Parts: sequence; structure tokens; C-alpha cells
Amino acid sequence: MADNTITVVGNVTRDPELKFLNSGQAALRLSIAVNRRWQNRQTQEWEERVSYFEVSAYGPMAENAANSVQKGARVIVTGRLEQRSWETDNGDKRSIVEIAADEIAPSLRYATAVVTKTPRAEGGNFSSGDRPTPRPASNEPSTYAFDEEPF
Repeated sequence: MADNTITVVGNVTRDPELKFLNSGQAALRLSIAVNRRWQNRQTQEWEERVSYFEVSAYGPMAENAANSVQKGARVIVTGRLEQRSWETDNGDKRSIVEIAADEIAPSLRYATAVVTKTPRAEGGNFSSGDRPTPRPASNEPSTYAFDEEPF
């Protein structure tokens, strides 16, 4: 079975955007920049490349991240790469590959954090509104699994 787990460490490029779906479930979108720096062995000059990643999160994690992370914060994101497709109001087809976050955390390499535990549903289980609906397995690019396009 294929596994497409990805972990990236980078800086948040804009304040996270939190919205609520018709179902009441929280949906978060944020963007992070990952800088890679290396020394060119031929010229001895330092070179740098920046990659940008869109991240989506849902449920309590979306709300917690929106209350905890702001532009410029260094974060660690672990999740899955997913392709999402949609059609604009003008009929144009769009597609994006983004990270569907399983975890979002502050990097403690250059900062400190205060952790405040949030209450969970009784029994420690997530309610049905806390997680996105699983997508069916197929070879076709996945489409957005919710009632509406949140962003």
C-alpha cells in the first residue's frame, strides 16, 4: 500500500484563514514557506530556494491552529498530499495539491510555547463533525469531499 506522508517545517506566510462549513465543522487554510539553503561547491556562493505549501485542516485542530498560529510563526506540519479539484463560477476547472494536515505544531527550535489542553468529547472519541468525510479510493484525482468549497 502506498503511503504519501509528508512533514514540512517552515514559516507561516499569512495569518491562517478559518471558516465554518454548513455542517458547522471548522475548516482552516494556511500557507507555509520552506527555505532550503546550500553552498554551491563550484562557486562557493550560498544559494537559496523557497517552496510554498498550502495546508488544510478541519475540526478542533483547525480551530486550535487558528487560535495558536499567526503569520511568521515557524511550524511543523505532518499530513498527506492530496489533490483537490473544483470548477469556478465561470466554469473553469481548477486543481491544487495541498497538505491535508494530521498535525500542526509550533517549532520550538527558536521559540517557546505554552500548551493549553482543550476538552475532548466524552470518552475521548471524535464526534462525526470533527473529521472530514473519507474519500473513496480510486485512481482519479480526488474532489472536495464536503458540501461546499470552503476557500
